[in-house]
Amino acid sequence: MRIVIEGASPEFERKLLDLLAAHRDELAVAVDTEWSTERAARYLQTLPAAARRFLEFVVNAKGHADAEALRSEFGSLRGPTIALSRAMPRGVRAGWWPEGTPAPIQPIYDPSNPSWQRAVAYVMDKKVLAVFGEALWAITGHGPGIGPDDIAQLEEERQRDEEERAAREEALTKEFEAVEGEIEDEGEHPATTGWPDDDAPLTPAPGWGPADGAPRALGGNSGGGDK
Repeated sequence: MRIVIEGASPEFERKLLDLLAAHRDELAVAVDTEWSTERAARYLQTLPAAARRFLEFVVNAKGHADAEALRSEFGSLRGPTIALSRAMPRGVRAGWWPEGTPAPIQPIYDPSNPSWQRAVAYVMDKKVLAVFGEALWAITGHGPGIGPDDIAQLEEERQRDEEERAAREEALTKEFEAVEGEIEDEGEHPATTGWPDDDAPLTPAPGWGPADGAPRALGGNSGGGDK
């Protein structure tokens, strides 16, 4: 059984998720953790001013904002980033999005210095970027450096990426099937050079008579033992 519910209130959604959680052993539950324009708008509206400007800065940078540029703009990034992270569990508690929804902005740390957790950039996935661009237009009537044409281009790029990924997966699948077919062919036609036919009479080995059950003594010595 598959049930799709659209347009439910946050309270109804929360109660429904609680009910599904109580029967998780009986059901296969797939929770929608994707960002929608409605969820993005709700997220933006709950942010303090500095955190919202931080998010708009990342959107304005087409989803990849250099951390030093952000520090030049905001000084310390501790305040905005803490506010952004706290908005996620607050939205889960309010029933605005389910638990497991990824944060819209992700930090990138310096891979050459993993022990020092200092972000070098803050990024947004292309799909998330398009959704938040639309949400900003819905809330403010304008987008910070990203308009409808940019959103359409991002969607085209996302679709192209998905098509390329699907093509790569298809090519790998065909390559695997070809290798698998070669292995099966080798199994159906094993090498038989040097092996006698199953029905052919066996030729006695040297020292054995056709009716013997044991080898004849070599050299005619029946005294036994080595000299």
